[in-house]
Amino acid sequence: MEAFAYAAPTTLPEALALLGSQWGEADVLAGGTDLLTLLKDYLHTPKRVVNLKGVKELGGIQKTGEGLRIGALVTLDELLSSPAVAAYPCVAAAIKGVGSPQLRNMATVGGDLCQRPRCWYFRLGYGVLAKDQQGRNLARDGDNRYHAVFGNQTACFVSGAGLGPPLVALSARVKLVSPKGTRELPVEKFFVTPAGDSDREIALAPNEILTEILIPAGATRNATYEVRQKGMLDWPLASASVALTMKGTAVDTARVVLGQVAPTPWRAAAAEKALAGRGLTTANIEKAAQAAVEGATPLAHNGYKVQLARTAVKRALAEIARQKG
Repeated sequence: MEAFAYAAPTTLPEALALLGSQWGEADVLAGGTDLLTLLKDYLHTPKRVVNLKGVKELGGIQKTGEGLRIGALVTLDELLSSPAVAAYPCVAAAIKGVGSPQLRNMATVGGDLCQRPRCWYFRLGYGVLAKDQQGRNLARDGDNRYHAVFGNQTACFVSGAGLGPPLVALSARVKLVSPKGTRELPVEKFFVTPAGDSDREIALAPNEILTEILIPAGATRNATYEVRQKGMLDWPLASASVALTMKGTAVDTARVVLGQVAPTPWRAAAAEKALAGRGLTTANIEKAAQAAVEGATPLAHNGYKVQLARTAVKRALAEIARQKG
């Protein structure tokens, strides 16, 4: 990796003062499970690395009147061990899917949301749009087994954030802080599809820090189901996170979010519409699962993901149907 200056602030204002106005000037270090790989592969060559581990205000898990506040530096293992996560089985399932105890102990919630794409063309230095010198999209015309089947017109990578789909399903928000102040975004809008290789996959600015995640109060029945090739050290091939509010035995509102099938966590609006006002019968679950994959545009080698996404929705809904309350 290239040499860089190292800073270890202890307060948020100190950390913000060390960031730059453009990407590449500074990187923030939380758990380091993604950043260290990016540095070693020369994909990131910052002038400064700002270690956030000493900023205590970025930690902690608290229940508030607004809901559940999760500090960005909370590790996946800390969150999974918290009694507060019992109300959010969709979040717990996504964390349990990280099959390495070492990763769960080091990786942070904020870092999970901010991680760069796992696309092998990006990791080989071809940028997020995976283009060669002639402007051809290497993923679209090449080995795209693990790439997007939705929203893949300009970018073919898939969002690697394991907590993205469940947090979108739960209508969670993120707080972003810069020297100019604080802003909040729905997690759904935090993820974006880059228009060019100089753009990021998240709505975070170079001089901002993600400080916390807020899951709003309100009871939902929720679940996450992930399909993987293997149980350890692997990312899902497809996943589905579902959060429902119920009116008696019928679905009042539904949020169905697919993971690992698009550059962002993918809202399945047709599935949400198919569920509204209906009970969680086998037939209705099947209809919603089929609706969830409407509009898929698979590439040459990843058509199997359509069936996996359909199955993930079906099994997440079946899990909710078994829940009490």
